[in-house]
Amino acid sequence: MAKSSADDEELRRACEAAIEGTKEKIVMSIRVAKSRGIWGKSGKLGRSHMAKPRVLAISTKSKGQGTKAFLRVLKYSTGGIVEPAKLYKLKHLSKVDVLTNDPSGCTFLLGFDNLRSQSVAPPQWTMRNVDDRNRLLLFILNICKDVLGHLPKVVGIDVVEMALWAKENKPTITKQKGDLQDGPVAASVAEVDTKVTVERELVSQAEEEDMEALLGTYVMGIGEAEAFSERLKRELQALEAANVHAILESEPLIDEVLQGLESASNCVDDMDEWLGIFNLKLRHMREDIESIEVRNNKLEMQSVNNKSLIEELDKLLERLCIPSEYATSLTGGSFDEARMLQNIEACEWLTNALRSLEGPNLDRGYANMRAVREKRAELNKLKNTFVKRASEFLRNYFASLVDFMISDKSYFSQRGQLKRPDHADLRYKCRTYARLLQHLKSLDKNCLGPLRKAYCSSLNLLLRREAREFANELRASTKASRNPTVWLEGSTGSNQNVNSADTSTVSEAYARMLTIFIPLLVDESSFFAHFMCFEVPALVPPGNLANGSKTGPNDDDNDNDNDDDLGIMDIDDNDGKTGKRSADLEALNESLRDLLDGIQEDFYAVVDWAYKIDPLRCISMHGITERYISGQKADAAGFVRILLDDLESRISMQFTRFVEEACHQIERNERNVRQVGILSYIPRFATLATRMEQYIQGQSRDLVDQAYTKFVTVMFATLDKVAQADPRYTDIMLLENYAAFQNSLYDLANVVSILAKFYHQASESYEQACSRFINTIIYSQFDRLFQFSHRIEDLMFTITPEEIPFQLGLSKMDLRKVVKSSLAGVDKSIHAMYKRLQKNLTSEELLPSLWDKLKKEFLDKYDSFAQLVAKIYPNESIPSVSEMRDLLASM
Repeated sequence: MAKSSADDEELRRACEAAIEGTKEKIVMSIRVAKSRGIWGKSGKLGRSHMAKPRVLAISTKSKGQGTKAFLRVLKYSTGGIVEPAKLYKLKHLSKVDVLTNDPSGCTFLLGFDNLRSQSVAPPQWTMRNVDDRNRLLLFILNICKDVLGHLPKVVGIDVVEMALWAKENKPTITKQKGDLQDGPVAASVAEVDTKVTVERELVSQAEEEDMEALLGTYVMGIGEAEAFSERLKRELQALEAANVHAILESEPLIDEVLQGLESASNCVDDMDEWLGIFNLKLRHMREDIESIEVRNNKLEMQSVNNKSLIEELDKLLERLCIPSEYATSLTGGSFDEARMLQNIEACEWLTNALRSLEGPNLDRGYANMRAVREKRAELNKLKNTFVKRASEFLRNYFASLVDFMISDKSYFSQRGQLKRPDHADLRYKCRTYARLLQHLKSLDKNCLGPLRKAYCSSLNLLLRREAREFANELRASTKASRNPTVWLEGSTGSNQNVNSADTSTVSEAYARMLTIFIPLLVDESSFFAHFMCFEVPALVPPGNLANGSKTGPNDDDNDNDNDDDLGIMDIDDNDGKTGKRSADLEALNESLRDLLDGIQEDFYAVVDWAYKIDPLRCISMHGITERYISGQKADAAGFVRILLDDLESRISMQFTRFVEEACHQIERNERNVRQVGILSYIPRFATLATRMEQYIQGQSRDLVDQAYTKFVTVMFATLDKVAQADPRYTDIMLLENYAAFQNSLYDLANVVSILAKFYHQASESYEQACSRFINTIIYSQFDRLFQFSHRIEDLMFTITPEEIPFQLGLSKMDLRKVVKSSLAGVDKSIHAMYKRLQKNLTSEELLPSLWDKLKKEFLDKYDSFAQLVAKIYPNESIPSVSEMRDLLASM
């Protein structure tokens, strides 16, 4: 014991050395055999902690008026020195649990309430023996009670065992009493005190009261545990002996019960035998009933199947039967209008009959029956016969309708009367067979191709004849004076009033041609698309013209209503399907080419005729065509749009031809003998531009602007070449013509942006030519004076002003000679400049402005000369600028 106490004291000092500096006091220390203190989040060990032996130490620390108690875990370092490893606060100790899965009883857990919210397990230790465990736990419980004022819950420890151990070992417990500032005080606790402490710590108040009441029934005290245990053992043995005696006394009763059970078992066996007999009889009866039910069910099923079979065969026979009236219509009936209803009904029946013999309308089991195959072949033969007869009739019918209209001259324009084409009767007769075409398409799609070609071929003859007769009579009935195409020819006088005749009737005739035929062609395209069963959407809303505008000039034919309201849409309610639309559109466009091809030649003839009368009418015709193009948006009017595009190209080509010829007329001026004054095409261009602006309609602005650009570019280039022919008069020629260009186009330039651009270009060229011409006149009279000034200005870039009078030719004497020779008769020199200016100009209206420009330029140059003289030759006197200004003002 002395050795153990010495080891404990040495261990305590080692622990104090390890926590030196923490102001804590070690009150107890003990070695641990095993420890597991760090657990992973899953509840398993994060790493191996069957570690080296650890040391558990209980320490206290004073803080203010209170004392804190800690449980420290210390470990041995590599050199055998104790080091701190873990710290627990005993105020958070809520549970002490001795593990029952450890047979030695040396392993326990300490539950801390501050670890409940963390993913770690409570610390677990295994002591070296039970004595160390009891000693540690008793010390912890006493510290919690005396220092911290609470007791943790104790689980898995026998209270009696703890009391007996405390009585036998009488440990010395070190605890804090009173004022703990001086450190721990060791005190020996008496046996009775220890026992009472253990009991009070391990048993609650209610449990202690129940135990005292129980012991009171045996007239024992709470400290006589061994005597109480012995007495309980004796009473248990007495109770077991009494139970055995009671069992032996009840043997006769048990025999009677066994006999009754044997009798009941015999009765049950008899009952079971009788039930087996009855069960066998019932099973035979059940089998007989089931066989009867099976036979009945088969008979019922056979009856139902026979009835259904008879019904199906009746339906099949009904499908296979061909009514005689339908067979007659399909094989040899007439296609007259009066019998079309019977023909349509026969077609509908044939279509439904063929459809009923095909899947999924017909069951697979019937499809291979010989009767079905034979009937299907018979129906197909009927279909082919009917399709062939109907196709041949329609081809002949279309040709006869058109031949009848062509042979009647009243359908076409005649001399002195323009006839608007009227196809109302033609379409009405065609509508009679519209539903027949629908059924032909459903029976055989391939038959529509030849029918479409036959219809297009016949109607194309009619449309071309109508367009040709209308165009011829339109040209013959239009009275207009033919204007020459020479607008800018140089041989014509500049003041001649060219192309003044009114040719508006030409544009009106062209607009009338489009107003009559473009809606007609669009309606024919739309009617053809629906009549010939092309799957395309509605093309033109009823009552809406193709160009979206009112009709053309008033005539008797304009009273006719728009006779095609596309009533063909009423043929079949199922015609709105949009499948295969792109393929149908391609086929439709091919058919429309056959329908309308060749009619464009009559439109071209009207355009060429209008160009010959007045080329400028191409501008208004271009605008009219653009308006119609913007109104063509329907798919079936594709060929009409192509026709309008070709017309626009034809008009543009003719107008371009006119522009090119006019440009050639301008260029001929440069090949003429020397020309003076204003060129003839300058004022004529203004007249031409004014006329062109009057003809602009709609979107023809771009066409006119391009022509302006071409004209002005050639005019200015030709002007430069003509002016360069005689260098003496180049600037005079340029400034007079540019001035004339500005004067003639002033009003138009304010409203036409492209002409405003060329106006500013001419203005810049005019200023440049004026400047050159004025300088030429000035230098012709004062060349020595201003050349002397230029030499001084050039030298001032290289030498100082004081050195200039000493340069050769720039002395004061030289200055006096230059001034005397140039300014001696200055009034005569100025008058000579005016005379020369007046002599060279052919436009008198330019003389005042040019003379003002000349005086201003001369004064500016003389002012610069005077300033140089004052700077370089300060003592030399020359006429002042004000004297020169007064002299010029008097001229």
